[in-house]
Amino acid sequence: MNRLNKNAIKVLESRYLLKNNEGKIIETPEQLFERVAKHIAKAELIYGDMQSALKWEKIFFDMMAQLYFLPNSPTLMNAGLPLNQLSACFVLPIEDSIEGIFTSLKNTALIQQSGGGTGFNFSRLRQKGDFVHSTSGISSGPIAFMKIFDAATNNIKQGGKRRGANMGILNIDHPDIEEFISIKLEEGTLSNFNISVGIYDSFMKAVEENKPWQLKHPNTGKVIKTIPAQQLWNKITHCAWQSGDPGLIFLDTINASNPTPSIGDIISTNPCGEVPLLAFEACNLGSIDVAKLIDPKKREFDWDQFSKIIINSIRFLDNVIDMNNYLIPEITTIVKGNRKIGLGIMGWADLLIKMEIPYASENALQFAEKLMQFMKEKCDRASQDLAKERGVFKNWGESIFSPHHTMRNATRSSIAPTGTISIVAGTSSSIEPIFALAIHRENVLNNESLFEINENFITYLKDHNLYSEEVINEVKKNGTISQTKLPQNVKELFKTSLEIEPYWHIMHQVAFQKYTDNAVSKTINLPESATEKEVNDAYLLAWKEKAKGVTVFRYGSKTNQVLTRGVSENENQGSCKVCFT
Repeated sequence: MNRLNKNAIKVLESRYLLKNNEGKIIETPEQLFERVAKHIAKAELIYGDMQSALKWEKIFFDMMAQLYFLPNSPTLMNAGLPLNQLSACFVLPIEDSIEGIFTSLKNTALIQQSGGGTGFNFSRLRQKGDFVHSTSGISSGPIAFMKIFDAATNNIKQGGKRRGANMGILNIDHPDIEEFISIKLEEGTLSNFNISVGIYDSFMKAVEENKPWQLKHPNTGKVIKTIPAQQLWNKITHCAWQSGDPGLIFLDTINASNPTPSIGDIISTNPCGEVPLLAFEACNLGSIDVAKLIDPKKREFDWDQFSKIIINSIRFLDNVIDMNNYLIPEITTIVKGNRKIGLGIMGWADLLIKMEIPYASENALQFAEKLMQFMKEKCDRASQDLAKERGVFKNWGESIFSPHHTMRNATRSSIAPTGTISIVAGTSSSIEPIFALAIHRENVLNNESLFEINENFITYLKDHNLYSEEVINEVKKNGTISQTKLPQNVKELFKTSLEIEPYWHIMHQVAFQKYTDNAVSKTINLPESATEKEVNDAYLLAWKEKAKGVTVFRYGSKTNQVLTRGVSENENQGSCKVCFT
């Protein structure tokens, strides 16, 4: 069992370890990993025997206990327990009828109560004020119903351990899009939602060419209003600059890599955007801590170990599909039909630091592509080998892989935000740069803060004879070393998120997306001084470089945010956009 730091233990005790009826913890971290490994390995009995199940139980336990790999939170929370809902990501349809809307609301409650996050596209709902023939009444519009979903989420605590999270999407041609774009300027509105505009390439071209854009009735296609595309675009970038919302979801780019286009178009994602899904689909995620695969003295990456962990993780996630309780029959059908999984990484920033490669550098981007190309090849091979052993996914004949490429899973990889599991692993989150060298985390646990100073930074200073109390005090105060007398190469290596230009944030996302089946969750963190033009440029670059989505967050643009720089108790606190992992 690998050593857990104090913040990891706090998170495990708060969210993951079993408790009795009196709220007393009755499970150790080791027992948690044993519970999960044992349950997930039971899937081997479907295809093999008890000897195989015991073999894989040990393999699964070892890679979790050593913190090489961790599955998404619902798997850690629920595996082997009566609830047994193991997926983090769901997309539910929103149909233009009261029955359809409130059926989805009921299903949302069931999913969120069990620890899952939900994504929706509200574009099928007719616009506010439209005549409803069945009742001779007037439509409330999609935003009114989003508020109902938000209120429901506010009163559902996921698995009894955390609040729910949603993604709300409205397409750029919906008549209510202008109201949607600005809805979160008023803090507290839709606080349980990330919101994104569904963008078409045709709209982006209209922006570039300064052409008019038509807003159309979602059912009849009748043009309701014509507006300059640039006017809509300016509103999007202004609101994103001011509040962090809306993000963008690039629907044409997403559907260009849809593995099952004959089954339907993808119109929504999970709450943080890393998994585009069809209606009723769910996805099981897990992440590998790549920072643990480096020899810091030799600065050599262990590709062989990485390969083994990838192969074992793909098997783990495929097993999750068979051992999962999806709660809703329609979800069970399509999940087992497509068998989508999403293996990703965490610890990217820590890995770069150990290799002494600055995040804001071409070397970092080149290594990102090399890492993900290797990972894609191993993920695909592992899924192909599972197909030989267990058979292809049921909808394979209707997929882009048929007839020449056997595959067990319609998707294999995804880059999730890893907000809490990276704390458990004691590593940097996802592919994000270091947010600050000293950070104060709010809202990770119930009414409790976490403080930490980056351990790799301390180790580096000591190894290079640069450690001093003066430097540490500056880091505690401001979270950066920009004002210290440390050498420039050290400042470049330890540049924090807000010191890194948006270009490098976007290009890291693009580098990882190039070899990722699903999508990449990445926040383009901006300093408080960032301009609207910088948001405009970041959003345009993301589209041109074929990202599947993009979101920005300007430091201090909300009263509350999850992460703040420095560990001073009296620093202004407050919460970022809905975060889910």
